[in-house]
Amino acid sequence: MPVTDVETDIDNRTLTITAEFAAPPERIWQVYADPRQLEQVWGPPTHPATFVDHDLRPGGRAHYYMTSPEGEKYYGWWAIVSVDEPKGFTFEDGFAADDSFEAAPGMPVSHNDYAFEPTGAGTRAVFTSTFDSAEGLQQVLEMGVVEGATTAINQIDALVAS
Repeated sequence: MPVTDVETDIDNRTLTITAEFAAPPERIWQVYADPRQLEQVWGPPTHPATFVDHDLRPGGRAHYYMTSPEGEKYYGWWAIVSVDEPKGFTFEDGFAADDSFEAAPGMPVSHNDYAFEPTGAGTRAVFTSTFDSAEGLQQVLEMGVVEGATTAINQIDALVAS
C-alpha cells in the first residue's frame, strides 16, 4: 500500500499523510493535473469523484462532488494558491452545500500542501492539511477523513501502473 504514515497533530491543527509510489514525480503530478485521472483516485472507491471544473494554476478553482453508493452527492471545492510542477501544489479545500460550490457554512476549510519528491524507487508524496482550528480538524477526523484519504491515495499505484 502506498500510504506509509499518517500523523495527526491536534495542537498544530495538521493532518499529514505520507505515501510512496513506484512512479516518478512527473507521473504522480499528472494524476492531479488531469481531472479524468484525478476522478479515479480523489474519493474512496465507494464514493467516486466527478470534477466539474479543474483549473490547476494559481488563482484557479476546482469543483467536484463525490457520489455515495445510494446516489447521494457530497460537494467540495479547491482554491489553488501555488503550483510548482511537478514538485507539488498548495490549495484550500472546502465543503460545499450544493452544486453552486459555495462554501458550506460551519464546515472547516483545510489549507493543503501536496509535495512530490523523487526517491530511488519513485516518489515520496507528503500531503499536509492544516485547519484553522483544532475543532475543524477534529470534525473531519470524526467524519472519517483518515480512512477516506488513505483508501483514495492507495488507488494511485494501480492508476499509474495502467
